Amino acid sequence: MNSPTPDEVTPVWVALGADASLVDRICPVGPRGGLPSRLPVSELARATVAVCSLAAAELGAVRGGRPVPRVRVDDGAVATAFRSDRLVRLDGQAWSTFAPLSRFWRTADGQVRTHANYPHHRARLLAALGLPDGAGPEAVARAVAERPAREVEDAVYAAGGLAVAVRGPREWAAHEQGALVARRPLLTLERTGDAPARVPDGAPLPCSGLRVLDLTRVLAGPVATRTLALLGADVLRVDAPHLPESQEAHNDTGLGKRSTTLDLRRGTDRRAFDDLLADADVVVTGYRPGALDRFGLSPEALAERRPGLVVGQLSAWGRYGPWSGRRGFDSLVQAATGIAVLEGSADEPGALPAQALDHGTGYLLAAALLRALTERHRAGGTWLARLALTQTAHWLVHGLTRGPADDAAGFPGPDRWLTERETPMGRLRYALSPVAYDGAPADWARPPGRWGADRPEWLGA
Repeated sequence: MNSPTPDEVTPVWVALGADASLVDRICPVGPRGGLPSRLPVSELARATVAVCSLAAAELGAVRGGRPVPRVRVDDGAVATAFRSDRLVRLDGQAWSTFAPLSRFWRTADGQVRTHANYPHHRARLLAALGLPDGAGPEAVARAVAERPAREVEDAVYAAGGLAVAVRGPREWAAHEQGALVARRPLLTLERTGDAPARVPDGAPLPCSGLRVLDLTRVLAGPVATRTLALLGADVLRVDAPHLPESQEAHNDTGLGKRSTTLDLRRGTDRRAFDDLLADADVVVTGYRPGALDRFGLSPEALAERRPGLVVGQLSAWGRYGPWSGRRGFDSLVQAATGIAVLEGSADEPGALPAQALDHGTGYLLAAALLRALTERHRAGGTWLARLALTQTAHWLVHGLTRGPADDAAGFPGPDRWLTERETPMGRLRYALSPVAYDGAPADWARPPGRWGADRPEWLGA
């Protein structure tokens, strides 16, 4: 049986304040497998998509005044969606998801993992290593090889870049941040204020008529908001113009959304953002903790400004401990938490078969937002969901059990769960959403447009 077991799904579902009996609505579809790994990656993927699908089905039932429908979990669709960033094509061209300086490096005493996909992160990495702007992999390898891994980690982070010493599971457990993560729940969802309840409104989709401000970047946050867009929400992604996103990334995670740029340091752009916020139902942030607080975007400020708002906050390392203010990405969390060692070895670190921490956390975040919207319809309130990649990593390593090994040879290829359509940039091939229940949309209503090209306004405003 390839269905998520109650042990995998029920604790997460209950942590979201939901009725445990609804887990019985989840039904398996298709063969098992698709994400072979030493760790229970298929189990994580299956469970996160199941929880998200059930939350979508529940919200649709509450808004439509009908019973919660059956949820389908198809391992093929799940595995394909978890590799969507690797499978997306524009006019047949693949997206190179990692830049040349984003990789493992051998140091004087071990290994370090860097992330330098964005130009500003690349510049900071090179500056921390005392290298010129045009330095390539050979120069970085020489500079890193002369220094201990944790010295590189500290120097690069001090310069505003991203580098993490590769640690084994025991090293991470002994680290102050790792010890704090181990004592935290996988996720939290709490009511933070009062607001009127809603009534069933016969909405055709769970998120029809809802407006979502998406202040997230690669990859977990955009996966969550991409899911809300699938379910009918008007999702407007807002980025700072001085922190551009790659069009390739937006081709994967911008499905169903619109995208604009606003510099919240400027008065006119700040007023435009405030106008958007005044009519928003959901705000999702994915920047490092505290980075947006000066713009009045802390949970407390948002609850005061917009009672009834649902807020989702995502971070890499957690909003606590010595690493709370650090930037981070899936690959770095894998390196720090012992996953890279478990998938390979201390001498030759490995990686998960997909950016599973990002994708899994994205579907969990979407589930938390959907559950908050359900509770808002039933009982009102202002709601806050918080998740972190490290908490998902801890769940993967310590909270899930690996089932029978994936049969990679016998598992079908991804073509069944891929589709194509024309976009303003060319012909796009992309993965369909794995979120499935009776009555769920099969595809997004719109393809991604050009990043940052839309006006900062709601549809129909």
